[in-house]
Amino acid sequence: MPAARSIVETSYKEVAVIIFANYQYLWLLLLVPLFPAVYALVKALRRSRIRRFGDEQMVRDLMPHYSSAKGWVRVSLFALAFGFFVIGLARPQIGAKLSERKTKGAEIMICLDVSNSMLAQDYSPSRLERAKMAISSIVDKLQDDRIGLIVFAGSSFVQLPVTTDYVSAKMFLGSIDAGSVPVQGTAIGDALHTAVKSFSAQSEKSRVIILITDGENHEDDALAAAREAADAGIRIYTVGVGSAQGQPVPVNGQLLTDKDGNIVVSKLDEAILRKIAAFGGGAYVHAGNDEFGLNPIIDDIRRMEGEEFSSVVFEEYDEQYVYFFAIALLLLVIEMLVGERKPDRKLFD
Repeated sequence: MPAARSIVETSYKEVAVIIFANYQYLWLLLLVPLFPAVYALVKALRRSRIRRFGDEQMVRDLMPHYSSAKGWVRVSLFALAFGFFVIGLARPQIGAKLSERKTKGAEIMICLDVSNSMLAQDYSPSRLERAKMAISSIVDKLQDDRIGLIVFAGSSFVQLPVTTDYVSAKMFLGSIDAGSVPVQGTAIGDALHTAVKSFSAQSEKSRVIILITDGENHEDDALAAAREAADAGIRIYTVGVGSAQGQPVPVNGQLLTDKDGNIVVSKLDEAILRKIAAFGGGAYVHAGNDEFGLNPIIDDIRRMEGEEFSSVVFEEYDEQYVYFFAIALLLLVIEMLVGERKPDRKLFD
């Protein structure tokens, strides 16, 4: 699980951050107010029993050294000690040291087709799920490259901006399905335009678009978009998903049909994908069930001249739990020393 974070101080050059490595223990803090509440209930029940068997004032006179106030002090100290102990269990850590990290790699924008045709099952379990598994496998192999994710159907949007946070990349990837883009269709050109605009300002070379689709473009001029990307120095690789003979498309448990009631068969359009790759200076790969085709593309990208990126990162989180355990222990010792008797002598007579 990721650690819970809270920003403590922000300035132009430095940010101090507290994280809780075992933040799930913080739920135990909800028990802190229960201690005084239970103590108040016990005292109320005790007074009720005393009133049933005798005079409450007489009982107090028989125990002149008993201090009701000290009972509240003790339970308050115990509740505070428990709270500090819980915070210690959550392992608070502080990191305020910043460093500039320079890496060298490529910026890769993956454009993933999520239209209904990608639900066809000529791949196991489907074209879309097989593509997601291949992307996830490639993310595991990346090191200093930046990766972004664009989903498209009849329109497109950035699912994940370019980042080196591969954990987040896989998390966003896992949430993608055929309903991620409500407008149906296959607007490849729009996806390429979105990708071109999504590269970072640091990136001037080693920019790559990987287009994963069945190629059934119905919406726009994908070749014109590919030319514009190439003019901007961006290389385009295309991965064709599907088969020439095609497959029906299951949607909500039924096969997709056209307006005349005929079953829609989605076929791979390799011709358009080959042209896009040629215009973009990249290559076309037909995805297979075993080798999806991304590995050779990544190998080719690694031969490109890497772009140098700089980013500011936190370093060296310091453990702070010892201080909270020490405070909890000190409060417990004080709680035991308080006792329940009133002092025999007053400070001022």
